[in-house]
Amino acid sequence: MARLGSKEGSQVTRFISLAVIALLLLAPLFLSEFRLSLLGKFLSYAILALGIDLIWGYTGMLSLGHGVFFGLGAYCTAMYLKLEATGGGLPDFMSWSGLTGLPWFWQPFEHGWFALVMAIVLPVSLAAILGYLTSRSRIHGVYFSILTQALALIFVILFVGQQPYTGGTNGITNFSTIFGYDLAAPSVQTVLYYISVFFLVATYLFCHRLVNSRFGRILVAIRDSENRVRFSGYNPVWFKTFVLALSAGIAGLAGALFVTQVGIISPAMMGIVPSIEMVIWVAVGGRGTLTGAVIGAILVNAAKSSFRESFPDAWLYFLGFLFILVVLLFPDGITGLFTRLSHRYHRVTSNISTGKTVKSVQPLESNRV
Repeated sequence: MARLGSKEGSQVTRFISLAVIALLLLAPLFLSEFRLSLLGKFLSYAILALGIDLIWGYTGMLSLGHGVFFGLGAYCTAMYLKLEATGGGLPDFMSWSGLTGLPWFWQPFEHGWFALVMAIVLPVSLAAILGYLTSRSRIHGVYFSILTQALALIFVILFVGQQPYTGGTNGITNFSTIFGYDLAAPSVQTVLYYISVFFLVATYLFCHRLVNSRFGRILVAIRDSENRVRFSGYNPVWFKTFVLALSAGIAGLAGALFVTQVGIISPAMMGIVPSIEMVIWVAVGGRGTLTGAVIGAILVNAAKSSFRESFPDAWLYFLGFLFILVVLLFPDGITGLFTRLSHRYHRVTSNISTGKTVKSVQPLESNRV
């Protein structure tokens, strides 16, 4: 893992970051409408991965339920889009369930600004409560992971069971406009793509500044030894609560961007399996390196899209094999691999420039004589 103080790691990270941003900005010039929409979905996943990396890579809190926060952000936005599509009428899934009026808790979502605010506020509020209660009770490690996994299961059961209010298993879909603009228009999809690029870069820069600040160093210290941080006079409860809430807010933002480009959100996208997949993105890219989280999310989902076209039933097996492979052979992920290769290259070139390879050359010359 390329640590914050590593010169080689910083150089590799900076180079990869600039290359990725350049490719993202130029993507609409050479991608079809479908591929551009697909890439926009991957970017929303990359934003989500940044939030997971904050709590797992830097704070040591492995969440297996981040699909809940992602789903809440998506559902808030989806309900606004659905209500706008009905033109003031009742959504179809509510009519099919026998409802005659819009439930009171969905009525404010007729306003786009409210839906977008709640897409972040709801995940943040839920995560803040969860983070405070678990941190105060000193629940960490595998117990925290199991608790977040249970949270994902509870929300899936809740959203599936409340068919009249959430769309049940089918979720919410069939959107036509966003703020009065045709959602299917290529120009609108391009704008949504660039909005995703903007928020990805903005989220990355914010997280980068955060982890390189004093606050970020305390997060790393909590990851390495929470008791030592506590003995140093800091209260880990507030740090862990804040970073979990921040991570959930980032996930909610990602969910809002996701649903506008994909056009559907359902309980299947916020359950245990999707939450585990999200962790695998970060592991493949390299946890503790923000660039790795972005790269891992994009590459794994691009592979998923391509793999499912040829082997639709084998993806989960491949994903499990990939995770095992990364854990055993490349525990630092892709960015860690590049950092090690870069370090080895600099070491070899340094040895050559200082003449340390002469010892290996002299026996060859003596053999010739």
